[in-house]
Amino acid sequence: MLHQVVKLKAFSKFENTSEALSTVTLLIDGKPSKGLRKFLRAHCEGEALAVADSKLGNAIKEKLKIDCLHNNAVMELMRGLRSQLTELISGLAVQDLAPMSLGLSHSLSRYKLKFSPDKVDTMIIQAIGLLDDLDKELNTYAMRVREWYGWHFPELGKIIQDNIQYAKAVKLMGDRANAILSEEAEPELKEAAVISMGTEVSDLDLANIRDLCDQVLALSEYRAQLYDYLRSRMNTIAPNLTALVGELVGARLIAHGGSLLNLAKQPGSTVQILGAEKALFRALKTKRATPKYGLIFHASLIGQAAPKLKGKISRSLAAKTALAIRYDALGDSQDNTMGLENRAKLEARLRVLEGRELGRSAGSTKGKPKIEFYDKDRKKGAGALITPAKTYNPSTDLVLGQSTEPAVKPADEQEGTQPRKRKHEEVEAAEEATLKEGGVDDGEKRKKKKKKNKADIESTQLQRNHQIAASEPEEDQEKKKKKKKKSEARGTAGLEDGDQAVVPEAVEEPSRKEKKKKRKQTEAEEEPSNQIKEQEAAETGKKKKEKRKKDKKDE
Repeated sequence: MLHQVVKLKAFSKFENTSEALSTVTLLIDGKPSKGLRKFLRAHCEGEALAVADSKLGNAIKEKLKIDCLHNNAVMELMRGLRSQLTELISGLAVQDLAPMSLGLSHSLSRYKLKFSPDKVDTMIIQAIGLLDDLDKELNTYAMRVREWYGWHFPELGKIIQDNIQYAKAVKLMGDRANAILSEEAEPELKEAAVISMGTEVSDLDLANIRDLCDQVLALSEYRAQLYDYLRSRMNTIAPNLTALVGELVGARLIAHGGSLLNLAKQPGSTVQILGAEKALFRALKTKRATPKYGLIFHASLIGQAAPKLKGKISRSLAAKTALAIRYDALGDSQDNTMGLENRAKLEARLRVLEGRELGRSAGSTKGKPKIEFYDKDRKKGAGALITPAKTYNPSTDLVLGQSTEPAVKPADEQEGTQPRKRKHEEVEAAEEATLKEGGVDDGEKRKKKKKKNKADIESTQLQRNHQIAASEPEEDQEKKKKKKKKSEARGTAGLEDGDQAVVPEAVEEPSRKEKKKKRKQTEAEEEPSNQIKEQEAAETGKKKKEKRKKDKKDE
């Protein structure tokens, strides 16, 4: 059937595998090779060409001006040609076609592994691993130098804090006596060398210490070179990722993910906590809060944010970082414009969040305190108005200052009554001021109110006089009782002697009347005191109920 549909018009074979490899690599990229262009010009002038790749067809049409077709029928035809290739080409056996295609595929995969930018990230992984190892080794070597030379010159460790500078100083100085003799040494160093408490060290020991200093300095130089190499590699392979999070953080993310392509398959939420797996699974196991950031925490954007905003900025940065990784891994361009734009957006968002926090501390979300009209009758929590406050009624607190116990000094009580009169006068002045403000001009109302106030004041004065009379000292009462007893004793003594001195009835009657009056006064005093106690108990009960209601509302 295929012979009836398709007929072989021309065929050209490759001379060697290198030519076949170069042609296939160009075809994969959608570019025709020189041999293909010559072949098409010789055999396809003025005819339509069926193409399996639309990108390759566009390139042939632009360069050779040959019409190309690409549709489902063409793809079915190509599939049939691949299956019947040995029958169309004479002299090509099935046994020869399989090893040739296998050898070409192996050489093509080798070429792609060698020059593919997707696989150069292995160099980044190795470089960042070696950089971390160098940091650890440098730290241990520098601490060994400090400890070793500290036996001879312990004061030098406090003067020079940097490890590299310390190693250079030890290498140049050697014995601490050289610091005293040299003119270039700092005065602080000379003073410390003069009064040093370190032990003496032999020349052989100093030679070994200097060799260790040479190792520290050589490692620091190699680390600087390795960092420059890593920075150049990151700028060529992942420029957008480098622009967002920096060289070191980007390289650690790639190393933790395995490769740039594997990292591109991860969502932003995974990129955010990459490196904090132990904390994540511990939080899930103990049902606590999960971590907000992992390796991405060391990025400069998160370092700039306030502690409260680090979680929000890390989430936004992780989302932008995931986009930048995908763009670097799968995109065609090699510039860092996308990363710089996203970084500018994140910096703007950080400024907005910081502005919101400042606004909240200032009093409102927009940064300006909200000023409301003050209303004394408005509740704090609710918007509804309560009943207006009652006016001050002086008659209610007439006996608030009353005490059942007798006062020690009546003069003090009289002094304490004076400010109460002033209070009533102040109340009258306040009421007059309120009447003036309200615009009340009726003279009769004012006169009535003044009469009422005068009557109230007179009643209060009478009650206070009763209180003062009732609160006489106990000593005076005891004296009166003693006098009565003495008079009774005298009367009985006169009767026994036979005298006709009889106590008249007029003397006995006033004593009985006085007792009745005193009883009435004590009862009158006790009644208002009991009423005051009941009123106070009722008021305290009401206050407690109101507090309970407010507490329930707050809860």
